[in-house]
Amino acid sequence: MATEYTPSEMMDRESRSNRYYRNAVERHWDPGEIDLEQDVENLLAFIEISESYDRESWYGTLTGIAKFGAGEDAVTEDLAPLGTVLEDVDDQLFLTTQLYEEAKHADFFDRYWREVVWTVEDELGWERSDPRHERWFNDPYIELFDRNRKAQYRLLENDTPENRAKAYCHYHLTVEGILAQTGYYGMQTSYGGEFEGLPHLPGLVQGFTKIRSDEGRHVGFGMNQLKKLIAEGVDPHLVEKTVEDLLPLVQGITEDDRYQVDDPENRPGLEPGKLAEYAVEKHADRMRQITDAAADIPDVDDLVALEEDD
Repeated sequence: MATEYTPSEMMDRESRSNRYYRNAVERHWDPGEIDLEQDVENLLAFIEISESYDRESWYGTLTGIAKFGAGEDAVTEDLAPLGTVLEDVDDQLFLTTQLYEEAKHADFFDRYWREVVWTVEDELGWERSDPRHERWFNDPYIELFDRNRKAQYRLLENDTPENRAKAYCHYHLTVEGILAQTGYYGMQTSYGGEFEGLPHLPGLVQGFTKIRSDEGRHVGFGMNQLKKLIAEGVDPHLVEKTVEDLLPLVQGITEDDRYQVDDPENRPGLEPGKLAEYAVEKHADRMRQITDAAADIPDVDDLVALEEDD
C-alpha cells in the first residue's frame, strides 16, 4: 500500500542546507558562456614551437581532462538515490542544485572536448581522440567510481544511518573532497600560464575554477550531513575507516604517470609531492571538522572561495 501523502515542513531559511541552496542559486554560471577560442590558439601555437611536446605529451594533457569528464558523468548519474531517501525539504532543495551542477560540469567537459580537443586534432591532422577510450582510465579509477555507485544505490535497498554515512564518505568526502578538489587545484595551477613547459589554457582554468567552487559547496554539505549523523549516533570511526579504505585508490589515480616523462624532477608543472601534500592537508582538516564536536564546518562563503589556494 502506498504511503499517505503529507505536506512537507516549511523551509528553514537559517539551516546550512538552505543557505547552501541559496548560494548555489546566486552563483549560477553557464558552461556554454566560457570562451574556449584562446585555448585552441594557445595549444596550436604551443605545439608548433615546442620541441618536446609530442603526441604522448598530448595524451598526458588529455588524460586529466578525460578523467574529469567521465567522473562528472558518473557522479551526475549516481546522485539520484541520495535524493530519493532524504526527507528534509532543505536537504532536498540543496541536492537539486547539486544534481544540476554536476550536469553542468559534465556539459563543460563534453563541450571542451568537442570544441578544443577535436579542433586542435583536426588542425594538426591527428585522428580524433575518444574521451571515453579505456586508455585514460586505470584500474584504481574504475574501482573508485564502481564503489561509489554501489554505495549510493545501496541506499535504495537498505537506508540506514551507517549506509548514509558511507554514501557521503564515498561521494562527497572522497570523490569530490579529495580526488576532484585536488585534481582541479593541480590542473588550474598547471595550465594557468605559470609554467613554460605547459600551454596556458584560460578557458579550461576558468571552467575548473567554477566547478571547483561548486564542489566546495558540495563537500561542505556532505561534511555537515556526516557531522549530524555522528551527533545522532553513527560511530566516527566508521567515517574514518571508510575514507581510509578509499585513499589508496585516490593515490593510484593521482599518481597515474603513464603519459608523463621518465624523470619526475624535470616534469613541467607542480613539483613532485605538491598535490599529495595538498590532499593530505585538506583531508585532515575535514576529518577534524567532522569528528570533533567542538569544531565548526566552514561557512558556505568560505567553502566556495578559492583565492587562498592560488
